[in-house]
Amino acid sequence: MERLTPKWDDYELLDSGGGKKLERFGDVTLIRPEAQATWRPALPKQKWETADAEFLKAKPAKQGEWRFRRALQARWEMRRNALRFWAQPSPSGHVGVFPDQACHWDWIAERTPQAGGRLNVLSLFGHTGLATLAAAAAGQEVTHVDASRKAVAQARENQQLSGLSERPVRWVVEDALTFVKREARRGNRYQGMILDPPRFGRGPDGEIWKLKDSLPELLAACSAALSTTPVFVLLNLYVTVVTRKRVEAEAEALRQALQKMLRDSPMEISSGELGLADPAGRRISASVFARAQRKQANA
Repeated sequence: MERLTPKWDDYELLDSGGGKKLERFGDVTLIRPEAQATWRPALPKQKWETADAEFLKAKPAKQGEWRFRRALQARWEMRRNALRFWAQPSPSGHVGVFPDQACHWDWIAERTPQAGGRLNVLSLFGHTGLATLAAAAAGQEVTHVDASRKAVAQARENQQLSGLSERPVRWVVEDALTFVKREARRGNRYQGMILDPPRFGRGPDGEIWKLKDSLPELLAACSAALSTTPVFVLLNLYVTVVTRKRVEAEAEALRQALQKMLRDSPMEISSGELGLADPAGRRISASVFARAQRKQANA
């Protein structure tokens, strides 16, 4: 199952090719590396030359860097539906928002009516908080966990910008696995979970996260902290240069991992990939996912 990013006014993949992608974030046009875009750009070179900034790939012994073609604000506002958030170029080449994830934001919001009331949701590796805020905007009570103090600070700024400051969101700067294990020991349970782990990372106290080794342990801990009447679980994983040819296999592996985590819970599980498409129809795979939701009463 492939899901392309739903259209929204503040984001557009304008073109891709030559190992790059041309994107519009609000009123700002950026060029960023994209290894999947091995084809030729559809737009003329002159159009690419009007981009406001380009992120240059890292070279041996040298970090990647932004090259600005005109002066930009340090950050600028973007919006989608009820969410308002800041976009800003970072040293990694990211801008604080992953547009392909809009599919998940919609799906998360749709789970609240299905539950018939407020959900207690755990958002792990929450980054700048857009999935968290999609849940909060829908009336869910969310615990947001990320190892980066800077990312959590930006997520809280996005909460304020979205007018959601009064919504019940608990912000936690901690290693995700450490947090979930403690929650399970304390008997705290969640009806919904959002997991967006990196392939490699470090916790605030130097904890090492390696997906292959750490994910099974995390899912076991999440299973122990999951309500006996769960409503939804989302597991998302970004595609890399190395893994983009294994998308179908990785999606199936995530489905099986989620099925094992949920054990005998009567939930519907699906898996697939999220992608971006430019106007010429060329598609870029962005992430793979597995999602579980409570079965409908009439199913």
